[in-house]
Amino acid sequence: MIYGYARISTKTQEDNTSLKNQIEILNQNGCTKIYQEIYTGATMNRPVFNKLLQEIQKGDTLMVTKLDRFTRSTQEGIEAIKVLTNKGIKVNILNMGIVDISNPMGNMMFTILTAFAEYERNCINERTREGKQIKMINDPDSTMGRPKKYKKSQRENALKLLEEHSYNQVADMTGISRRTLIRYKQEQRLSKG
Repeated sequence: MIYGYARISTKTQEDNTSLKNQIEILNQNGCTKIYQEIYTGATMNRPVFNKLLQEIQKGDTLMVTKLDRFTRSTQEGIEAIKVLTNKGIKVNILNMGIVDISNPMGNMMFTILTAFAEYERNCINERTREGKQIKMINDPDSTMGRPKKYKKSQRENALKLLEEHSYNQVADMTGISRRTLIRYKQEQRLSKG
């Protein structure tokens, strides 16, 4: 039996890696059953992929459209291929062909290609971090984590009102809770040193 596996990392992921495109390609290449999921490629421990591994048997073929749909981790990818081939399961990555790590050349090629997939993932993560840092510099209201409920100008206004009014009065005027106002005041004191 030929099993297909299609994966994207996020629901909004588009281009040639969309689930629809992958499933179409897998169907065109003779897959009789296709598993699909939305999960990161950084790990091989994925719920749907694990389910597929429980069903696939000796003599079956696992087909994936591209290497990065299968794995983005060199070590985990090599280990998964070893486990599958040791069970007598062929792995066909359509943009590479049948993966044969039983010989030195095949093993080297697969290692190099999975290393590039891992490198690409690391570059994406680095660009994402850099983008967030640039946003933090250019937008005083942005955060690396949970977004702040009140803009910087609202916080500054509330702190200015606290100079002449009580916490309860400022809370009524601004809609910012007393507890949050106390936290803003403490942050202000710490920043002034």
